[in-house]
Amino acid sequence: MNPVHGAYGEFFLEYSLMAEYKLLAKQKLPGVFVVPSGRTPLCWNGVIFVRQGLYQGGVFKLAIFIPHDFPDSSCPKLVFDPPVYHPLVNPDTGELDVHRAFSKWRRNVNHIWQVLMYARRVFHKVETDSPLNPHAAKLYTTDVDQFKAKVEECIEGCLERAVVQPHNPDQTSSGLSSSSSDDPMAICFSHMDPMQLKQAKDAMASFRRRKYDYYSQYHQHSGYSWVQPGSYHSFSQRD
Repeated sequence: MNPVHGAYGEFFLEYSLMAEYKLLAKQKLPGVFVVPSGRTPLCWNGVIFVRQGLYQGGVFKLAIFIPHDFPDSSCPKLVFDPPVYHPLVNPDTGELDVHRAFSKWRRNVNHIWQVLMYARRVFHKVETDSPLNPHAAKLYTTDVDQFKAKVEECIEGCLERAVVQPHNPDQTSSGLSSSSSDDPMAICFSHMDPMQLKQAKDAMASFRRRKYDYYSQYHQHSGYSWVQPGSYHSFSQRD
């Protein structure tokens, strides 16, 4: 074990995870959204929206499981829930074969955002060598039309599982697994009527305008400050 990690284990891990999440936010991976679990910082909930290719229209929920000795560890695991029909995804567990891209996790070289970028890429460039799902790999190489039909079936199933009914405590009917149903930060979707959708769009547009006005007002000069503009209160201090 790294001596620094051993002496300041909990704090070092927290700092490492915060740094990793900040790096992920900077990448702005198209169609990828991730939020740390409300139960443990070693699990992040996410979803990938596929916008082109054979998996176009897919909404695939996932979880990233980070080793307790990160970053001096093996590669984090990425698991789709429910499992995605893909040659590189275990059909029983939903785990993506990330080791083919990260055979050895290298500290300060490999990062969690790269794992997510790889997960996004497998839907655009399908590989079939050494598959975790031999049936999907064989079908892709021998009957691509039938493969597309299985993918469409998978997309429909994942969409159905992704959308939950509000105020429904029944885990079975909601389609959530026990691993995420009790997580307050689990990513869930619900149907919206046209009026709700318009209100959400208007709220987002209004937020962007307010954010632009704020930065225009307070960030016309160079430099940074740890205190809130117009006061002596630090950003981290609660009201």
